[in-house]
Amino acid sequence: MATAPRAPGPGDVVFQPSPCDLPPGCAKVQARDRPRQCAGRGPALLTHRVPLMTFIVSLLLPLLAFLFWRPVNPLTRSQRRWRTGISLLLALSGLAFATLWRLDVFDYAVEAWIQLAFGWVLVMFILALAFVLLREAGWLLSRLLPRSSRLATVWHGVGLNHGAAALIVLLATLGIWNGLKPPPVQERELVVPNLPAEMDGLRVAVLADLHISPVKRGWRTERIVAATLAVKPDLIVLPGDMVDGEVEDTAAFVTALAKLQAPHGVWLAPGNHEYYHGYTRWMAHFRQMGLGVLENQTATLTINCRTMALSGVGDLAALRAAPYMRGGLAPDLPAVVAAAKGSDVHVLLAHQPKQARAAVATGAVDLQISGHTHGGHILGFDRWVVAPANHGYVRGEYRLQDMTLFVSSGAGQWDGFTARLGVPSRIEVLVLRSAPAVKADGSR
Repeated sequence: MATAPRAPGPGDVVFQPSPCDLPPGCAKVQARDRPRQCAGRGPALLTHRVPLMTFIVSLLLPLLAFLFWRPVNPLTRSQRRWRTGISLLLALSGLAFATLWRLDVFDYAVEAWIQLAFGWVLVMFILALAFVLLREAGWLLSRLLPRSSRLATVWHGVGLNHGAAALIVLLATLGIWNGLKPPPVQERELVVPNLPAEMDGLRVAVLADLHISPVKRGWRTERIVAATLAVKPDLIVLPGDMVDGEVEDTAAFVTALAKLQAPHGVWLAPGNHEYYHGYTRWMAHFRQMGLGVLENQTATLTINCRTMALSGVGDLAALRAAPYMRGGLAPDLPAVVAAAKGSDVHVLLAHQPKQARAAVATGAVDLQISGHTHGGHILGFDRWVVAPANHGYVRGEYRLQDMTLFVSSGAGQWDGFTARLGVPSRIEVLVLRSAPAVKADGSR
């Protein structure tokens, strides 16, 4: 099938080949509702925005290093000092990385690697904290057992704690590698209740959270694009967080995205990280590459003589006043809902899954595709930390009344927390399915 040209900008109309004999108005892709953009909020870069919680964690790292070895026996005073000292040095390196990042003394190409190193230390902190909590809980429980029990000694024994320390370093390093390597393709079926039968089987490739950066480089982008094109999707969507860094820092590594093509186009909506790195320039750059950019806009796609409204909205980050924001626009659901009226099905690209509650409340969205969570990064961390911070949505399919929400695990992640353990990155291909027809007896 011929590849449809993609809309270079808002308001432009691009004609798409149609398999049915319809007047020209049936087969056009039209972006409507011009974006309302906020002014930039100052020259601060991402390097100025070390979150307060991250900085607090950096200060807690030395305390954890001390607590890790304090109860371990048998160790001589010298042995305990050496082990604590090495752990403290590693912990203080995390604080040093965070400080360098905050001071903005290097180009972003260097700072991205500093973020990666900080993320490595941060993952070790998370794993060490989990181990210390488990160890002390086990030790307390073992104290309730008969005096003959040796479990209390095992919990604070040299062997267990040496093994745990080595495993923590190994897992943190493996997690970073898992995050940096190119993602595989995963195909799955997704039921959309109001999907017309004529669109049943439509293949939608989701490239969420690419976070292309000077660390990941262009070779990774090339691999992702090649893998996506190899599965021949009908439609390609990028629901935000495509890049990290300013245009001059990262543009060379995104060029492969211009090779993406699909019969019904390649469309993107902004994520919060575009707001940190010169929003307006990135949106213009993506348009120059030939990508369809949806900024509180709706594209009308004709597929087998039926219409799909594909909308993209601004990110919730615009609603938070912050000095590191560099332009962007707030989400405008009413605008895209109005633009989608009359279509057979409405698909919404909204970077953060937290927008699902507002989307379902409109009663006018059939499928929301989101990213942002990176699937939760680490098993356990996904359910206990990431899901609660995102209204309970972390990855996969959710049914909200008559709307389906799909949260992608992401094809990448931010360099400052790039580890993945048990939650791999993915290029996700959704095979859309209509809901089975209900028979007269109520069965399907």
